[in-house]
Amino acid sequence: MAVGLILREDGALLLGDRPTGKAWPGWWELPGGKIEPGESVMQALARELDEELGIAVTQARPWVTYIHVYPHTTVRLAFCIVTGWTNEPTGREGQQLMWIPPAKALEMDHLLPAAYPPLRWLLQPDRYGISDIGTPEGLPAFLQRLDAALANGLKLVQLREPHWPGGPAAVSLHTAFERVLQRCHDAGARLLVNSVHPKEWWQQADGVHLRAADALAQTDRPALPEGALVGVSAHNETELAQARAVAADFAVLGPVLDTPTHPGATPLGWDTFAELNRQAGMPVLALGGQSDTTFETARALGAHGIAGIRGLI
Repeated sequence: MAVGLILREDGALLLGDRPTGKAWPGWWELPGGKIEPGESVMQALARELDEELGIAVTQARPWVTYIHVYPHTTVRLAFCIVTGWTNEPTGREGQQLMWIPPAKALEMDHLLPAAYPPLRWLLQPDRYGISDIGTPEGLPAFLQRLDAALANGLKLVQLREPHWPGGPAAVSLHTAFERVLQRCHDAGARLLVNSVHPKEWWQQADGVHLRAADALAQTDRPALPEGALVGVSAHNETELAQARAVAADFAVLGPVLDTPTHPGATPLGWDTFAELNRQAGMPVLALGGQSDTTFETARALGAHGIAGIRGLI
C-alpha cells in the first residue's frame, strides 16, 4: 500500500477516519491505498490521494517501507512524505478529516496501530552530527564548532571517540562527554553515546548508537530509560535486518560516497543506498560524504536525512 504523510507548512499532519462499512470504522488513519499492478509507489500515492481527498500531489518523496502485522492480516506500507498539492483536501469517501501536530496525534484514541511507527519516526531529527574531538586538547575547538552547529538547528549528536588517549573510560573523556551533553541539552538537542563507550554513559545520555558488530551481538533492544533512542550503524542488508531485530529507532547506512574517515572503504553509491533503504523498515540516515549539499539528494532517494562528522559539525 502507498500511504501519505501529508504535511502543511506549519507541520500539521492530515488524518482521516475510516467510514462505516470498512474495517476499523471510526478509527483515524493516514490516507492512501493499494498499489495497482503496473503502478509505482508514487503513482499509486497520487491516484489514491486524488480519489480519497481530491488533491493533486505536486511535491512528494519516498520514505520508509514498513511491514505491519495485524491479528488477521499483514500489510506492507510504503510511507511517503507529501509537502505539496493543489486543491483543498475533502473527504470524498465520506470520511472526516483532521489537521493535527504529529506529537498530538500520537496521544489520540482510536488511531490505527500501523500509524504509530511513522508518527514517531517523523519527530526524529533529519541531521545527525558525529563527534571527532580526538584528544583533550581538541575539546575547546570542537565545542566551538558544536555550539555553531546547535545554533544552526542541529538536534541530534553522537559522541564517538574510539581513539581517545588513555582508553574510552579515561576520566578526561568522561569530562568531555559531560560538557558535550550539557551543550546539547542547553540547545534542546539530544546526545547518543557510541557503543564503544561505557554502558553507564548510555544511561546518562539520551540513548546509544550501536556499532554494527555490537548490534549483531545483541539479542534485543538495549535496556534504556523511557524515551531514549537506539541508533545502529549498517553497511549491508544483514546489518539493517539486525537493526530491525533490536528494535532500533533508526539506522545509519554507508559509506554512500568517498569519505576521509574511511579511506579504504568502497562506497555504496546512491543506487545501492536507495535499494537497501527500501528494505530497511525504519528511518535511514545516509553517511559518508554527506553535507547540506547532499541532503536533498539523500531524501529524494528515501533517506530520512543525513549523518556526518565534518559536514555537520
